[in-house]
Amino acid sequence: MSSESGSMDVTYSFCTYLDRHYLPRGLALVRSLQRHCPDFRLWLLCLDADCFSILSQLQLPNVRPIALEALETADPDLAAVKPARSRVEYYFTCTPALPLYVLKQHPEIELVTYLDADLFFYADPAPLFAELGQRSVGIIEHRYPPRLEAMRRCGIYNVGWVSFRRDEAGLACLHWWRERCLEWCFDRCEPGRYADQKYLDDWPERFANVAVLQHPGANVGPWNAGNYRFSRGRQGVYVAGQPLLFYHFHALKQMRPWLFHADLTAYGVQPSGVLRADVYYPYIRAVAEEARRLSAWLPAETFCRTLRFPEAQHSGPNWLHRLTALARDASWLLRRKIRTQYFWACPVNRAAPVKLTAFSAIPRKKSELAASYQLSAIS
Repeated sequence: MSSESGSMDVTYSFCTYLDRHYLPRGLALVRSLQRHCPDFRLWLLCLDADCFSILSQLQLPNVRPIALEALETADPDLAAVKPARSRVEYYFTCTPALPLYVLKQHPEIELVTYLDADLFFYADPAPLFAELGQRSVGIIEHRYPPRLEAMRRCGIYNVGWVSFRRDEAGLACLHWWRERCLEWCFDRCEPGRYADQKYLDDWPERFANVAVLQHPGANVGPWNAGNYRFSRGRQGVYVAGQPLLFYHFHALKQMRPWLFHADLTAYGVQPSGVLRADVYYPYIRAVAEEARRLSAWLPAETFCRTLRFPEAQHSGPNWLHRLTALARDASWLLRRKIRTQYFWACPVNRAAPVKLTAFSAIPRKKSELAASYQLSAIS
């Protein structure tokens, strides 16, 4: 990679991880990158055998699957802590190990960016790389509104986008992060610690050459959506007068194969028509389409859960959490706002009239499905 200035000849290097439950979201991320990013490679860590098998069969352009066993073989210290972590905690522990693995395995890469798998791009991320320039590390704040300041206990910065350059400062930061996560990485808040994320809090002071990226259209999510006015423009969706680069669909639960819950009420957000029709619905349609494509391999119910919200799978819910969520949703239903929190895969409201008509044309056989992925990626 010659530079990261945002020029058209740059190949961006990204990495993320997912398991079979998150496959539709990961593939939606890939589609959005293919649509908006001129040239990229995405190294995708597969956290179970089904995920690796399916992605290997699909042979998607720009995507490089990595088996979990390959990462654990290359990083035995990571594998050693696995028995002491829950599944989601082990996934968090893998976060810094993955970009370090990519840099070690591919010496030609000068800059790698970790992405959460529930991101979706609406524009070219080139402005972020231009803002990063030649800095060694790039991170983005949560940008909590005042009413959510208490959430800073989980971290000032969000792990959804973290860039590392192959230089002294970038590698020092990445190695330090990996060591801290090996020591402690649990799904709970403690003073100065929360999962893999709270460790980022003092990076601008601890390490040299750290850029806190300021583009308002980067890493917009439910925790900060209330800060912004969303609008439509010639180039797509705008937020605070700038193009929306990508949205982080944290807390979006797939309750049924056709029903999604945004849970924006938990963040005090009343979504505007633009946020619903031009941000959430395109993503939900993309995820639903990928789930339908994957139905030749896995049943639709497989995707009705997430890494962070297994309660969305109805076979074994956490009854207290479900009861709390039900009470909150009932309150919003009584206030006639439930339709702003739930999304159907095939919307019927006027704001988002596009339906998933392509479903009827999706082939049934696995070999045809793999071919259809490649053809649609090229077209």
